[in-house]
Amino acid sequence: MKKILFLFLIPISFLLNAQSDLESFFRNHSIDFEKIESPNPEFTSYVLYVEQQLDHNDIKKGVFKQKIFLNHRSFDAIMIMGTEGYQMTRNRMYEPTNLLQANQISVEHRFFGESLPENMEWEYLTLEQATTDLHKIRVLFGKLYGHHWVSTGISKGGQTTIAYRYFYPNDVTVSIPYVAPLNNDIEDKRIYKFLDNVGTDECRKKIKDFQKALLKSKNRKKIMPLLKWYVKGSKEKFTYFTLEEAYEYAVLEYSFSFWQLGYKCEDIPEKNADVEVLLEELMRVVGVSFYSDELVSFYGPHYYQAATQMGYYSFETRPFRRYIKALPKNPTAAFLPNKMKVKYDDTYNTKVTKWLAEKGDRFIYIYGEIDTWSATMVEESDKVDSEWFVLKNRHHGDARIMNFNTEEKLRLKNALEKWLRVNL
Repeated sequence: MKKILFLFLIPISFLLNAQSDLESFFRNHSIDFEKIESPNPEFTSYVLYVEQQLDHNDIKKGVFKQKIFLNHRSFDAIMIMGTEGYQMTRNRMYEPTNLLQANQISVEHRFFGESLPENMEWEYLTLEQATTDLHKIRVLFGKLYGHHWVSTGISKGGQTTIAYRYFYPNDVTVSIPYVAPLNNDIEDKRIYKFLDNVGTDECRKKIKDFQKALLKSKNRKKIMPLLKWYVKGSKEKFTYFTLEEAYEYAVLEYSFSFWQLGYKCEDIPEKNADVEVLLEELMRVVGVSFYSDELVSFYGPHYYQAATQMGYYSFETRPFRRYIKALPKNPTAAFLPNKMKVKYDDTYNTKVTKWLAEKGDRFIYIYGEIDTWSATMVEESDKVDSEWFVLKNRHHGDARIMNFNTEEKLRLKNALEKWLRVNL
Protein backbone atom coordinates (compact mmCIF):
# COMPACT_ATOMS: atom_id res chain seq x y z
CA MET A 1 0.00 0.00 0.00
CA LYS A 2 2.84 2.38 0.87
CA LYS A 3 4.54 1.71 -2.46
CA ILE A 4 1.36 2.43 -4.38
CA LEU A 5 0.82 5.68 -2.47
CA PHE A 6 4.43 6.75 -3.02
CA LEU A 7 4.24 6.17 -6.77
CA PHE A 8 0.97 8.08 -6.92
CA LEU A 9 2.42 11.11 -5.14
CA ILE A 10 5.20 11.67 -7.64
CA PRO A 11 3.03 12.92 -10.56
CA ILE A 12 0.81 14.92 -8.18
CA SER A 13 3.88 16.72 -6.83
CA PHE A 14 5.11 17.31 -10.35
CA LEU A 15 1.78 18.82 -11.37
CA LEU A 16 1.73 21.08 -8.32
CA ASN A 17 5.23 22.37 -9.12
CA ALA A 18 4.22 23.04 -12.72
CA GLN A 19 1.12 24.90 -11.55
CA SER A 20 3.16 27.04 -9.18
CA ASP A 21 5.76 27.86 -11.84
CA LEU A 22 3.11 28.70 -14.41
CA GLU A 23 1.10 30.94 -12.13
CA SER A 24 4.22 32.80 -11.02
CA PHE A 25 5.02 33.38 -14.68
CA PHE A 26 1.50 34.68 -15.35
CA ARG A 27 1.68 37.12 -12.44
CA ASN A 28 5.17 38.34 -13.38
CA HIS A 29 3.96 39.11 -16.91
CA SER A 30 0.62 40.67 -15.93
CA ILE A 31 -1.39 37.87 -17.57
CA ASP A 32 -4.95 37.41 -16.31
CA PHE A 33 -5.54 33.71 -15.69
CA GLU A 34 -8.01 31.16 -14.43
CA LYS A 35 -7.31 27.47 -13.91
CA ILE A 36 -9.89 25.34 -15.72
CA GLU A 37 -10.80 21.69 -16.03
CA SER A 38 -8.27 19.86 -18.18
CA PRO A 39 -9.24 17.77 -21.22
CA ASN A 40 -7.22 14.89 -19.75
CA PRO A 41 -5.23 14.29 -16.53
CA GLU A 42 -1.88 14.85 -18.25
CA PHE A 43 -2.56 18.56 -18.62
CA THR A 44 -2.68 21.54 -16.32
CA SER A 45 -5.04 23.92 -18.14
CA TYR A 46 -5.79 27.64 -18.03
CA VAL A 47 -7.74 30.31 -19.82
CA LEU A 48 -5.50 33.36 -20.15
CA TYR A 49 -5.92 36.96 -21.25
CA VAL A 50 -2.81 38.61 -22.67
CA GLU A 51 -2.56 42.30 -23.46
CA GLN A 52 -2.04 43.13 -27.14
CA GLN A 53 -1.63 46.42 -28.95
CA LEU A 54 -4.42 47.33 -31.33
CA ASP A 55 -1.76 48.65 -33.68
CA HIS A 56 1.56 46.92 -33.20
CA ASN A 57 3.23 49.90 -34.84
CA ASP A 58 1.77 52.49 -32.46
CA ILE A 59 1.10 51.87 -28.76
CA LYS A 60 -0.91 55.09 -28.61
CA LYS A 61 -3.74 53.38 -30.51
CA GLY A 62 -4.60 51.42 -27.38
CA VAL A 63 -4.66 47.80 -26.23
CA PHE A 64 -7.05 44.90 -25.82
CA LYS A 65 -7.02 41.53 -24.05
CA GLN A 66 -6.58 38.44 -26.21
CA LYS A 67 -8.04 35.14 -25.04
CA ILE A 68 -5.79 32.07 -24.88
CA PHE A 69 -6.18 28.47 -23.75
CA LEU A 70 -3.01 26.87 -22.39
CA ASN A 71 -2.73 23.11 -21.85
CA HIS A 72 0.57 22.32 -20.11
CA ARG A 73 2.00 18.81 -20.23
CA SER A 74 5.72 19.40 -19.71
CA PHE A 75 8.19 22.27 -20.06
CA ASP A 76 10.34 19.92 -22.16
CA ALA A 77 7.60 18.91 -24.62
CA ILE A 78 6.88 20.35 -28.05
CA MET A 79 4.41 23.25 -28.10
CA ILE A 80 1.47 23.20 -30.50
CA MET A 81 0.10 26.65 -31.29
CA GLY A 82 -3.51 26.56 -32.47
CA THR A 83 -4.08 29.59 -34.69
CA GLU A 84 -7.81 30.04 -34.43
CA GLY A 85 -9.58 31.93 -37.20
CA TYR A 86 -12.62 32.98 -35.21
CA GLN A 87 -13.76 33.03 -31.59
CA MET A 88 -12.89 30.29 -29.09
CA THR A 89 -15.84 28.94 -27.13
CA ARG A 90 -14.13 25.81 -25.81
CA ASN A 91 -10.73 24.39 -25.05
CA ARG A 92 -10.56 22.00 -27.99
CA MET A 93 -7.59 19.75 -28.63
CA TYR A 94 -5.83 19.51 -31.97
CA GLU A 95 -4.70 16.19 -33.44
CA PRO A 96 -0.96 17.05 -33.49
CA THR A 97 -1.07 17.67 -29.73
CA ASN A 98 -1.90 14.05 -29.00
CA LEU A 99 0.21 12.73 -31.86
CA LEU A 100 3.34 14.51 -30.58
CA GLN A 101 2.51 14.26 -26.85
CA ALA A 102 2.82 18.02 -26.82
CA ASN A 103 1.66 21.08 -24.92
CA GLN A 104 -0.95 23.24 -26.61
CA ILE A 105 -1.66 26.93 -26.68
CA SER A 106 -4.69 28.14 -28.66
CA VAL A 107 -5.15 31.79 -29.57
CA GLU A 108 -8.44 33.48 -30.32
CA HIS A 109 -8.28 35.70 -33.40
CA ARG A 110 -8.36 39.43 -32.83
CA PHE A 111 -11.79 41.09 -33.31
CA PHE A 112 -13.60 37.83 -32.51
CA GLY A 113 -15.20 36.46 -29.35
CA GLU A 114 -13.72 38.03 -26.24
CA SER A 115 -10.62 39.39 -28.03
CA LEU A 116 -12.23 42.70 -28.91
CA PRO A 117 -10.83 46.22 -28.83
CA GLU A 118 -12.98 48.89 -27.24
CA ASN A 119 -13.61 50.41 -30.67
CA MET A 120 -13.86 48.19 -33.75
CA GLU A 121 -11.40 50.10 -35.90
CA TRP A 122 -11.45 47.82 -38.91
CA GLU A 123 -8.19 49.04 -40.44
CA TYR A 124 -6.37 47.11 -37.70
CA LEU A 125 -7.97 43.80 -38.64
CA THR A 126 -5.19 42.74 -40.99
CA LEU A 127 -3.13 39.59 -41.32
CA GLU A 128 -0.02 41.60 -40.46
CA GLN A 129 -1.55 42.69 -37.15
CA ALA A 130 -3.14 39.31 -36.38
CA THR A 131 0.06 37.37 -36.98
CA THR A 132 2.01 39.84 -34.88
CA ASP A 133 -0.38 38.95 -32.05
CA LEU A 134 0.76 35.34 -32.49
CA HIS A 135 4.41 36.33 -32.68
CA LYS A 136 4.18 38.27 -29.41
CA ILE A 137 2.64 35.22 -27.74
CA ARG A 138 5.34 33.01 -29.21
CA VAL A 139 8.07 35.25 -27.84
CA LEU A 140 6.39 35.51 -24.44
CA PHE A 141 5.78 31.81 -23.92
CA GLY A 142 9.06 30.90 -25.56
CA LYS A 143 10.56 31.91 -22.21
CA LEU A 144 8.85 28.83 -20.75
CA TYR A 145 8.82 26.45 -23.69
CA GLY A 146 12.12 26.35 -25.53
CA HIS A 147 11.58 23.17 -27.52
CA HIS A 148 10.16 22.92 -31.05
CA TRP A 149 6.96 24.86 -31.80
CA VAL A 150 4.40 23.63 -34.33
CA SER A 151 1.48 25.75 -35.58
CA THR A 152 -1.83 24.33 -36.74
CA GLY A 153 -5.32 25.52 -37.57
CA ILE A 154 -8.48 24.44 -39.34
CA SER A 155 -10.25 26.23 -42.22
CA LYS A 156 -9.89 29.97 -41.55
CA GLY A 157 -7.64 28.98 -38.69
CA GLY A 158 -5.55 27.12 -41.27
CA GLN A 159 -5.37 30.28 -43.36
CA THR A 160 -4.05 32.01 -40.24
CA THR A 161 -1.46 29.22 -39.84
CA ILE A 162 -0.21 29.93 -43.36
CA ALA A 163 -0.13 33.70 -42.87
CA TYR A 164 1.67 33.36 -39.52
CA ARG A 165 4.44 31.28 -41.09
CA TYR A 166 4.75 33.70 -44.01
CA PHE A 167 5.16 36.79 -41.84
CA TYR A 168 7.20 35.03 -39.12
CA PRO A 169 8.96 32.10 -40.85
CA ASN A 170 11.28 31.36 -37.91
CA ASP A 171 8.67 31.22 -35.14
CA VAL A 172 7.77 27.56 -35.66
CA THR A 173 9.49 24.49 -37.06
CA VAL A 174 6.45 22.92 -38.75
CA SER A 175 3.06 24.27 -39.88
CA ILE A 176 0.00 22.03 -40.29
CA PRO A 177 -2.94 23.86 -41.91
CA TYR A 178 -6.11 21.82 -42.35
CA VAL A 179 -8.58 22.47 -45.21
CA ALA A 180 -7.14 25.95 -45.67
CA PRO A 181 -8.02 27.78 -48.89
CA LEU A 182 -5.66 30.25 -50.53
CA ASN A 183 -8.07 32.39 -52.51
CA ASN A 184 -6.75 34.62 -55.27
CA ASP A 185 -9.64 37.08 -55.50
CA ILE A 186 -12.72 38.31 -53.69
CA GLU A 187 -14.63 36.13 -56.20
CA ASP A 188 -12.33 33.19 -56.85
CA LYS A 189 -13.65 31.58 -60.05
CA ARG A 190 -11.84 28.26 -59.45
CA ILE A 191 -14.73 27.32 -57.18
CA TYR A 192 -17.13 27.35 -60.14
CA LYS A 193 -14.91 24.88 -62.00
CA PHE A 194 -14.70 22.63 -58.94
CA LEU A 195 -18.48 22.54 -58.51
CA ASP A 196 -18.86 21.68 -62.20
CA ASN A 197 -16.64 18.61 -61.82
CA VAL A 198 -16.96 17.22 -58.29
CA GLY A 199 -18.96 14.03 -57.82
CA THR A 200 -20.94 12.43 -60.64
CA ASP A 201 -22.85 14.00 -63.53
CA GLU A 202 -26.07 12.61 -62.08
CA CYS A 203 -25.47 14.13 -58.65
CA ARG A 204 -24.57 17.55 -60.02
CA LYS A 205 -27.69 17.55 -62.20
CA LYS A 206 -29.83 16.57 -59.23
CA ILE A 207 -28.43 19.47 -57.22
CA LYS A 208 -29.17 22.00 -59.97
CA ASP A 209 -32.67 20.61 -60.50
CA PHE A 210 -33.28 20.91 -56.77
CA GLN A 211 -32.08 24.52 -56.69
CA LYS A 212 -34.24 25.46 -59.69
CA ALA A 213 -37.27 23.80 -58.12
CA LEU A 214 -36.83 25.97 -55.03
CA LEU A 215 -36.57 29.15 -57.10
CA LYS A 216 -39.49 28.55 -59.43
CA SER A 217 -42.39 30.92 -58.79
CA LYS A 218 -45.02 28.22 -58.20
CA ASN A 219 -42.94 26.72 -55.36
CA ARG A 220 -41.64 30.00 -54.03
CA LYS A 221 -45.18 31.31 -53.49
CA LYS A 222 -45.85 28.39 -51.15
CA ILE A 223 -42.44 28.44 -49.47
CA MET A 224 -42.24 32.11 -48.48
CA PRO A 225 -45.25 31.96 -46.11
CA LEU A 226 -43.69 28.91 -44.45
CA LEU A 227 -40.44 30.80 -43.97
CA LYS A 228 -42.25 33.77 -42.47
CA TRP A 229 -43.83 31.50 -39.88
CA TYR A 230 -40.42 29.97 -39.19
CA VAL A 231 -38.86 33.40 -38.62
CA LYS A 232 -41.74 34.41 -36.40
CA GLY A 233 -41.03 31.41 -34.21
CA SER A 234 -37.24 31.78 -34.24
CA LYS A 235 -37.48 35.54 -33.64
CA GLU A 236 -34.65 36.14 -36.10
CA LYS A 237 -34.33 39.57 -37.69
CA PHE A 238 -33.84 40.18 -41.40
CA THR A 239 -33.00 43.81 -42.01
CA TYR A 240 -29.49 43.45 -43.48
CA PHE A 241 -31.17 41.18 -46.03
CA THR A 242 -34.85 40.80 -46.68
CA LEU A 243 -36.20 37.31 -46.06
CA GLU A 244 -36.53 36.79 -49.81
CA GLU A 245 -32.90 37.81 -50.37
CA ALA A 246 -31.84 35.43 -47.60
CA TYR A 247 -33.86 32.65 -49.24
CA GLU A 248 -32.23 33.16 -52.63
CA TYR A 249 -28.77 33.27 -51.04
CA ALA A 250 -29.49 29.98 -49.26
CA VAL A 251 -30.55 28.34 -52.53
CA LEU A 252 -27.42 29.56 -54.34
CA GLU A 253 -25.26 28.43 -51.44
CA TYR A 254 -26.70 24.92 -51.45
CA SER A 255 -24.19 23.35 -53.88
CA PHE A 256 -21.21 24.88 -52.07
CA SER A 257 -22.36 23.68 -48.65
CA PHE A 258 -23.49 20.31 -49.98
CA TRP A 259 -19.98 19.32 -51.07
CA GLN A 260 -18.14 21.19 -48.33
CA LEU A 261 -19.94 19.24 -45.62
CA GLY A 262 -20.21 15.93 -47.45
CA TYR A 263 -23.95 15.36 -47.79
CA LYS A 264 -25.30 12.38 -49.72
CA CYS A 265 -26.78 12.64 -53.20
CA GLU A 266 -29.48 10.06 -52.46
CA ASP A 267 -30.90 12.38 -49.79
CA ILE A 268 -31.64 15.21 -52.24
CA PRO A 269 -35.39 15.33 -52.99
CA GLU A 270 -36.59 14.99 -56.57
CA LYS A 271 -37.45 18.27 -58.28
CA ASN A 272 -41.19 17.50 -58.21
CA ALA A 273 -41.27 16.77 -54.47
CA ASP A 274 -43.70 18.63 -52.19
CA VAL A 275 -42.56 22.12 -51.23
CA GLU A 276 -42.35 21.10 -47.57
CA VAL A 277 -39.83 18.39 -48.52
CA LEU A 278 -37.84 20.78 -50.68
CA LEU A 279 -37.71 23.40 -47.95
CA GLU A 280 -36.76 20.87 -45.28
CA GLU A 281 -33.72 19.82 -47.32
CA LEU A 282 -32.65 23.42 -47.87
CA MET A 283 -32.93 24.16 -44.17
CA ARG A 284 -30.99 20.98 -43.32
CA VAL A 285 -27.99 21.83 -45.51
CA VAL A 286 -27.94 25.65 -45.47
CA GLY A 287 -30.92 27.32 -43.78
CA VAL A 288 -31.85 30.99 -43.84
CA SER A 289 -30.56 31.71 -40.32
CA PHE A 290 -27.06 32.14 -41.75
CA TYR A 291 -28.33 35.33 -43.43
CA SER A 292 -30.07 36.73 -40.35
CA ASP A 293 -28.89 40.00 -38.81
CA GLU A 294 -27.35 38.16 -35.87
CA LEU A 295 -25.14 35.81 -37.87
CA VAL A 296 -24.20 38.38 -40.51
CA SER A 297 -22.97 40.57 -37.65
CA PHE A 298 -21.30 37.62 -35.89
CA TYR A 299 -19.24 36.78 -38.98
CA GLY A 300 -18.66 40.43 -39.88
CA PRO A 301 -14.91 40.39 -39.05
CA HIS A 302 -14.49 37.29 -41.21
CA TYR A 303 -16.22 38.95 -44.14
CA TYR A 304 -14.08 42.05 -43.70
CA GLN A 305 -10.89 40.00 -43.90
CA ALA A 306 -12.16 38.08 -46.91
CA ALA A 307 -13.08 41.27 -48.76
CA THR A 308 -9.84 43.10 -48.03
CA GLN A 309 -7.01 40.53 -48.00
CA MET A 310 -7.94 36.86 -47.84
CA GLY A 311 -10.27 36.56 -50.82
CA TYR A 312 -13.50 34.61 -50.97
CA TYR A 313 -16.12 33.36 -53.39
CA SER A 314 -19.30 34.52 -55.03
CA PHE A 315 -22.13 32.60 -56.65
CA GLU A 316 -22.47 31.23 -60.15
CA THR A 317 -25.90 32.55 -61.09
CA ARG A 318 -26.03 31.81 -64.82
CA PRO A 319 -28.09 28.59 -64.48
CA PHE A 320 -30.62 30.45 -62.32
CA ARG A 321 -30.81 33.93 -63.85
CA ARG A 322 -34.41 33.57 -64.99
CA TYR A 323 -35.48 32.64 -61.44
CA ILE A 324 -33.53 35.24 -59.39
CA LYS A 325 -35.79 38.07 -58.29
CA ALA A 326 -34.33 39.71 -55.19
CA LEU A 327 -30.55 39.50 -55.59
CA PRO A 328 -28.25 41.37 -57.99
CA LYS A 329 -26.83 39.68 -61.09
CA ASN A 330 -23.50 38.85 -59.39
CA PRO A 331 -24.13 38.57 -55.65
CA THR A 332 -21.10 38.54 -53.36
CA ALA A 333 -20.76 36.13 -50.46
CA ALA A 334 -18.84 38.59 -48.23
CA PHE A 335 -21.40 40.52 -46.20
CA LEU A 336 -19.51 43.48 -44.77
CA PRO A 337 -20.42 45.15 -41.48
CA ASN A 338 -22.81 48.04 -42.04
CA LYS A 339 -22.50 47.29 -45.78
CA MET A 340 -19.27 49.28 -45.80
CA LYS A 341 -17.34 49.71 -49.03
CA VAL A 342 -13.83 48.27 -49.09
CA LYS A 343 -11.26 47.42 -51.73
CA TYR A 344 -9.67 44.01 -52.13
CA ASP A 345 -5.87 44.11 -52.14
CA ASP A 346 -4.19 41.08 -53.70
CA THR A 347 -0.69 41.97 -52.47
CA TYR A 348 -0.68 39.39 -49.69
CA ASN A 349 -2.09 36.63 -51.88
CA THR A 350 0.41 37.25 -54.66
CA LYS A 351 3.38 37.28 -52.30
CA VAL A 352 2.37 34.34 -50.11
CA THR A 353 1.57 32.14 -53.12
CA LYS A 354 5.05 32.71 -54.52
CA TRP A 355 6.70 32.25 -51.12
CA LEU A 356 4.90 28.98 -50.40
CA ALA A 357 5.90 27.58 -53.80
CA GLU A 358 9.55 28.54 -53.47
CA LYS A 359 10.37 28.77 -49.75
CA GLY A 360 7.49 27.15 -47.88
CA ASP A 361 9.34 24.22 -46.33
CA ARG A 362 8.04 21.96 -43.54
CA PHE A 363 4.33 22.43 -44.21
CA ILE A 364 1.82 19.61 -43.93
CA TYR A 365 -1.30 20.47 -45.93
CA ILE A 366 -4.44 18.41 -45.33
CA TYR A 367 -7.45 18.66 -47.67
CA GLY A 368 -10.59 16.71 -48.48
CA GLU A 369 -11.12 15.58 -52.07
CA ILE A 370 -14.79 16.62 -52.17
CA ASP A 371 -14.50 19.71 -49.95
CA THR A 372 -15.47 22.79 -51.94
CA TRP A 373 -12.61 24.73 -50.36
CA SER A 374 -10.16 22.32 -51.97
CA ALA A 375 -10.87 24.25 -55.17
CA THR A 376 -8.50 26.92 -53.87
CA MET A 377 -6.03 24.75 -52.00
CA VAL A 378 -2.33 25.60 -51.84
CA GLU A 379 -0.91 24.12 -55.02
CA GLU A 380 1.76 21.45 -54.75
CA SER A 381 5.35 22.47 -55.49
CA ASP A 382 8.40 20.28 -56.00
CA LYS A 383 10.67 23.16 -54.97
CA VAL A 384 9.89 22.83 -51.27
CA ASP A 385 10.23 20.17 -48.59
CA SER A 386 6.55 19.91 -47.67
CA GLU A 387 3.78 17.31 -47.80
CA TRP A 388 0.29 17.46 -49.32
CA PHE A 389 -2.50 15.10 -48.30
CA VAL A 390 -5.77 15.13 -50.27
CA LEU A 391 -8.01 12.57 -48.61
CA LYS A 392 -10.20 10.60 -50.98
CA ASN A 393 -13.96 11.17 -50.56
CA ARG A 394 -13.39 13.33 -47.48
CA HIS A 395 -15.02 16.70 -46.87
CA HIS A 396 -14.27 19.84 -44.84
CA GLY A 397 -15.22 18.26 -41.52
CA ASP A 398 -13.47 14.90 -41.80
CA ALA A 399 -10.24 15.64 -43.67
CA ARG A 400 -8.24 14.73 -40.57
CA ILE A 401 -5.17 12.70 -39.65
CA MET A 402 -7.40 10.14 -37.95
CA ASN A 403 -8.77 9.30 -41.41
CA PHE A 404 -5.40 8.85 -43.12
CA ASN A 405 -4.77 5.50 -44.80
CA THR A 406 -1.68 3.43 -43.99
CA GLU A 407 0.51 5.03 -46.66
CA GLU A 408 -0.53 8.54 -45.62
CA LYS A 409 0.16 7.84 -41.94
CA LEU A 410 3.64 6.56 -42.78
CA ARG A 411 4.40 9.60 -44.93
CA LEU A 412 3.24 11.91 -42.15
CA LYS A 413 5.29 10.03 -39.56
CA ASN A 414 8.44 10.19 -41.67
CA ALA A 415 8.07 13.92 -42.29
CA LEU A 416 7.50 14.79 -38.63
CA GLU A 417 10.34 12.60 -37.44
CA LYS A 418 12.70 14.21 -39.93
CA TRP A 419 11.70 17.81 -39.25
CA LEU A 420 11.22 17.61 -35.47
CA ARG A 421 13.85 14.93 -34.75
CA VAL A 422 11.43 12.83 -32.74
CA ASN A 423 10.46 9.16 -32.73
CA LEU A 424 6.77 8.46 -33.30
